[in-house]
Amino acid sequence: MPIDAVVFDIGRVLIDWQPEAFYDGRIGPDRRRALFAEVDLYGMNEGVDRGDDIGEAVAALAARHPAWEAEIRMWQDDWLEMASPAFPDAVAVLKAVKAAGLPVFALTNFGDATYDIARAAYPFFDLFDRAYVSARLRAMKPAPRIYEILETDSGVAPGRLIFTDDKAENIAAAAARGWKTHLFEGARGWAARLVSEGVLDAAVLAEGVLADA
Repeated sequence: MPIDAVVFDIGRVLIDWQPEAFYDGRIGPDRRRALFAEVDLYGMNEGVDRGDDIGEAVAALAARHPAWEAEIRMWQDDWLEMASPAFPDAVAVLKAVKAAGLPVFALTNFGDATYDIARAAYPFFDLFDRAYVSARLRAMKPAPRIYEILETDSGVAPGRLIFTDDKAENIAAAAARGWKTHLFEGARGWAARLVSEGVLDAAVLAEGVLADA
């Protein structure tokens, strides 16, 4: 069955997302380990991805852990530094798919305000024909609802979608609905899969799309 649209996750696919590495650079590995052991930063961030206001969420968490207030506030104040850099090779694949004439969608667990920050910083976000953002939809991967929303809104049949994500559970949820899927482990493997599915021409890659991969 031919592919009618290509779906990209964003974090750890198109841009990096490693909060531990960010905090290691700011406060050192030992204090970072203590921070993450005492403060549920990921739980707070999951709430933001579900639609919580990031400013309110950070302020509430800082109020509960005053000894770590400065570090907790970094999650908002320095969020873009944490969500960087972009991966040029993966962005090149996105651009190649777009140039091939197929719609490209984002399907991402992302906050509302932080998505706008990332979009302003990374021009390639504007290549997405549609962006399905968890905070705005009040639905998150890997729950079935967010995949259903994409199918219904785009009008693309599940078997004609191909989706890449770095998390196996998100891929499994899409595959259970009949989507074609690819576990992202690097841009070259993703590009090769798109060639095998007829989305990209092998000659495009030979011409250097992934020259810096």
